[in-house]
Amino acid sequence: MTSVGEPTDLPAESRVALLVPGSTAYVDLVLALLADGVFPVPLDPALTPAERDRVLAPIAPDLVVTTQEQVDDLLAARHGRSRSLPLGRPIHCTSGTTGTPKGVWSGLLPEPDAAALVAEERDLWGFCADDVNLVLSPLHHSAPLRFAMGTLLAGGRIVVPGKFDPAVITRAIAEERPTTVFCVPTHLQRLFAHWDVVGVPDLSSFRLVAHAGAPCPVAVKQRLVELFPAGSTWEFYGSTEGQFTACRSEEWQEHPGTVGRARPGRTLFTDDDGRIWCVVPRHARFTYLGAPEQTAAAWRDTPAGPAFTVGDVGGIDDDGYVHLDGRRTDLIISGGVNVYPLEVENALREVPGVADVAVYGVPDPQWGQRVCAAVVGDVAPETLAAHARRVLAPAKRPKDYTLVPALPMTATGKVRRDALPAVAANTGRRPA
Repeated sequence: MTSVGEPTDLPAESRVALLVPGSTAYVDLVLALLADGVFPVPLDPALTPAERDRVLAPIAPDLVVTTQEQVDDLLAARHGRSRSLPLGRPIHCTSGTTGTPKGVWSGLLPEPDAAALVAEERDLWGFCADDVNLVLSPLHHSAPLRFAMGTLLAGGRIVVPGKFDPAVITRAIAEERPTTVFCVPTHLQRLFAHWDVVGVPDLSSFRLVAHAGAPCPVAVKQRLVELFPAGSTWEFYGSTEGQFTACRSEEWQEHPGTVGRARPGRTLFTDDDGRIWCVVPRHARFTYLGAPEQTAAAWRDTPAGPAFTVGDVGGIDDDGYVHLDGRRTDLIISGGVNVYPLEVENALREVPGVADVAVYGVPDPQWGQRVCAAVVGDVAPETLAAHARRVLAPAKRPKDYTLVPALPMTATGKVRRDALPAVAANTGRRPA
């Protein structure tokens, strides 16, 4: 692994880890690399060194980019390539079916498949040269990057205001007149609270407001529909691995609680355990880098073609509308960010005095879910919080710690995460 130099010496299928803040240049670089068949690996620049090393080990990047100077050098070496056809998908990292981060790998796509990948997003969301995409989420996440890429490939432009701030976003809406935005419910809640104080800006420029990443409270959804232009608001359901559904808010109103029907080119079904499977076209297939067993578990052959699951459970009604019963068993979604308990637990087990620990989520009116930890052992919550600040990115750090005499277990020795909130309530939480 290298961290500097050789901006042009990157053969096809090389991997370039990006640990820099999002910007228009960032998206241009992602597109320029993919046009050369080089695969960017977008990562949170706030990762601690320990987290970064753990994530990158199975990916084995050929180059690690940590400065704007490197971004500029790589772009200069690929002048004119940023709006060319991308020959694959960025390697986004996900925990998939376990708590160990894995890279989602599309491989180098033949040009017809690469063109189909671009056309699918363009046709669904209507990206065009007149679009102005307002970027609210960090660009190392798959959904905001996908919307930004689609906009630039269609000839539009993007606005990247930086770290989310309701006042800054409100000003950008007034000055830039965006036409599209991807957001998570937490963004909407914070914007609505700000607008209650300063007033609602002119939202008439929007033709597309798409949200995903976490369940949207009904009151937030209803206000979204009321404030933005008719027909402009959508929800979609998917994962880093792939996309499942899309749903106009008008459909949601007719089918309360749904996350929509299968996207074009996909077929959905559930197995006997209620897990949702998705048959996808060739350009949407993937493997987990360095994890053949997890890849095999995620895929199955069907008469309609290969199908994958991320373990989410739900139902599909007679009209094809999907209703989720729950996200992946242990997944916590806080502010639209996936937090995997096993990763946080492993970090907290490094603290002297910790005999056992279980991490879980509880409902939170602002963030959707709040990360909490139940800890067995002789250790102060302040010590745990200090360690978490050293080794975990902010979204993964527990907000509450509860010292408990024992963790609730099943007869087979597995932690009963469903019982943890009650145990914590009876014991008394300590804030981080």
